[in-house]
Amino acid sequence: MNRINALIKEYCPDGVEIRCLEDCCNLLDKKRKPVTKASREAGEYPYYGANGIQDYVSNYIFDGTFVLVGEDGSVITKSGTPVVTWAEGKIWVNNHAHIIEEKEGVMLRYLYHYIQTIDVTSLIHGNIPKLTGKDFKALKIAVPPLEVQREIVRVLDSFTLLTAELTAELTAELTARKKQYNFYRDALIQKECKIEKVKLNSVCEIYDGTHKTPKYTNTGIPFVSVENIDDLYGTRKFIAPEDYAKYKIKPRKGDVFMTRITAGVIGKCTVVDRDDDLAYYVSLALLRPNTDILDSKYLKYYLESGWGRKELSKWILWDATPTKINKDDIGRVLISIPPLDVQKRLVQVIEHFDAICTDLNIGLPAEIKARQKQYEYYRDLLLTFAETGSTLVTDRQTELNAIRLIQYVFGYVTLPMGSLFDFRNGLSKGKDFFGTGIPFIRYTDVYNNRFLREKDITALVECTPAEVEKLKVHRGDVFFTRTSETAEDVGWSSVMLDDIEDCVFNGFTIKATPKTDFLLPEYCAFCFATDDFRQYVTSHCAFTTRASLTGKTIAGYKLAFPSIEKQQEIVNVLSKFHALCNDLSAGLPAEIEARRKQYEYYRDKLLSFEELQKK
Repeated sequence: MNRINALIKEYCPDGVEIRCLEDCCNLLDKKRKPVTKASREAGEYPYYGANGIQDYVSNYIFDGTFVLVGEDGSVITKSGTPVVTWAEGKIWVNNHAHIIEEKEGVMLRYLYHYIQTIDVTSLIHGNIPKLTGKDFKALKIAVPPLEVQREIVRVLDSFTLLTAELTAELTAELTARKKQYNFYRDALIQKECKIEKVKLNSVCEIYDGTHKTPKYTNTGIPFVSVENIDDLYGTRKFIAPEDYAKYKIKPRKGDVFMTRITAGVIGKCTVVDRDDDLAYYVSLALLRPNTDILDSKYLKYYLESGWGRKELSKWILWDATPTKINKDDIGRVLISIPPLDVQKRLVQVIEHFDAICTDLNIGLPAEIKARQKQYEYYRDLLLTFAETGSTLVTDRQTELNAIRLIQYVFGYVTLPMGSLFDFRNGLSKGKDFFGTGIPFIRYTDVYNNRFLREKDITALVECTPAEVEKLKVHRGDVFFTRTSETAEDVGWSSVMLDDIEDCVFNGFTIKATPKTDFLLPEYCAFCFATDDFRQYVTSHCAFTTRASLTGKTIAGYKLAFPSIEKQQEIVNVLSKFHALCNDLSAGLPAEIEARRKQYEYYRDKLLSFEELQKK
């Protein structure tokens, strides 16, 4: 500092000359060229945008040493200064960053540091807020003699180098923490349960009974066929023990009998609940599941469900007399197999409803019929989820119970976001006004300290009181970026954790308002940060001149969510990881922030000059 003070006293005792930026460097904005993500060819050359490298492409349009200054109003720093990037070598620059190169008399590195001190907040304007070329060229730059510039650059670069070395070391640790956080986030927030679908003969042995009509006796071993499927041990037919001894496969507890003949009856099942001897005819198939993988009762309910009947029907010989399904074809039937604990919970729920339906104490036939329909509804709902991993619930009266039931059995439920949120685009009329008063939301920047005056709101909002009410923002509302140059930039979200009654959001923003109270806003915030959601948004973007997104598109995304209690557990875990990665008080980022502030302190002190008084 003493060295710089001495130089200023020696070379500019009367103050420092102030020039417009265009007089300090060569402006190259006219040579910029944007390329959409879809049109870029991957390569080795950096592709720069408003806030640094966006991609790598196969060609370049600049070769040298440059300073890039973000043009977009949405990417200025918290202190209102532009994002400034140092770039060297062969590069491509799109039209979201101003580009300058050195001109004799002013060091480019000096401009790199100096531009970072200029508050451009008042210069950001337009329907698409930006720092225009006209305002950029007119920025006022204090230009001391080259000797002073060199010393200032030497001091600030030494800070930059130390900060960069420390930042690289700490960022490596921070990156590792973030990877760990992302792993647990995506593991805890599952898109869907991994429900395996396999051939029945891979998880179940399949046998059939005797093909010969037996010689019946008055006592001996009970003999069953299709007519006994609902009451195996109530049969009045028996065969001699010596005939039963010829059976190679004898039923045992946990086996499942399934009818093989007669249209409308094929697929009806009973689980063997004891190890007593039981003879059976060829009209029945004996299914022996691998109980380490497949629950016997789940197998019964699955085969009797709509999904099971659909699979069986593919292999039924409809032209045969009688209609039948061959034993080998039963083995080709595909069955969805969720985890064993899920199967058991599903059976528990189904049997609960089944007991209600069959309980003779219910009495009234109308009530029995209603309960039967309820049982069938929930049975098919659960088995549909087991088959597909998702289900649509449209009956509002039963929606909450159905959701809780599926969450209990499978741990989560999956619903399209259109059934969970109402979507609304922001205002597209008028221009952006900045002042004080009403919070203004642009893109997903909820807390950007930009405001609109009450009279500006009146000018923008030309709608009914009901429409004005929809512009109010409450806890749990989600804001999505609606449009951007590339698909990767749309769909980024911010979730409101506080109420803001008076608020306006612009046409580049989509607001999603929850319809339900069984989603935590914090849980939604983590969901919308997952790779699965980002990939969905990117793949469904529409392209014209810019990538764009609609509420209708987001409405199609299927959001998986557990019970509210489980959501809270997930939020608690992920919040701790999030704090480790992002909270400045957590340690690593705090050190980086301290070094950055130290650099900015000396930068601002070194670049504060007394203006030369013109005579």
